[in-house]
Amino acid sequence: MEDDSLHDDVLSQLEALQLTPERPLIVSDADEVIFAFVRGLEAYLLDNGHFMDLKSFAMRGNIRATETGEAVSAEAVKALINGYFAERTEQIEPVDGAAEALAALSERAQILVLSNTPLDCREARRRALVKHGMDYPLVANIGRKGGAMAYLAARQSAPMFFLDDIPHNISSVARAAGSVTRLHFIADHRLRDMLGAAEDADARIDDWPGARQFIEQRLAAEGF
Repeated sequence: MEDDSLHDDVLSQLEALQLTPERPLIVSDADEVIFAFVRGLEAYLLDNGHFMDLKSFAMRGNIRATETGEAVSAEAVKALINGYFAERTEQIEPVDGAAEALAALSERAQILVLSNTPLDCREARRRALVKHGMDYPLVANIGRKGGAMAYLAARQSAPMFFLDDIPHNISSVARAAGSVTRLHFIADHRLRDMLGAAEDADARIDDWPGARQFIEQRLAAEGF
């Protein structure tokens, strides 16, 4: 059984939001949707004696030690990614067109960023959003995203949209909040070529002009 539950630390953040039920809501992931996570990670790894050899969508097996060329252990991968978040969250560059598309969409919908950013990096990610013209509420999620989306969907009466690069998050939202329109979005062209559209996505769109057009058309069709 998949775990689509809602963590208490996520619930408290959701409860603090001030959303309007009658206004459409767009919920976007951050890494590889709003921020170019992999590009920044590659630079961090090179600075720390490792490199990325992208052969699959997973991080494990793709991160190698520069000295030996060997893939590092799952524990080492986790430590490197945690270090990346801790040291570079605020420096990760935005995905092309993200700020412009979200600014346009914010004229007819609410925007929320739902990211599995570590809780202790949440403020750094908020600063990065603001720095790049995306001053939207941020919820630092833990685990799969169905629980958070179910919480939001139960309180919204207007259309909702969800964008994420990870297929299991798309599926989690499909299970827990099936009324939400789900977009599978992978910004990095190398990763997107490795992975087909998520099985439970309503659409696969990998650029912000396309995502904006899709959402605007859906909103117009529903009278928003």
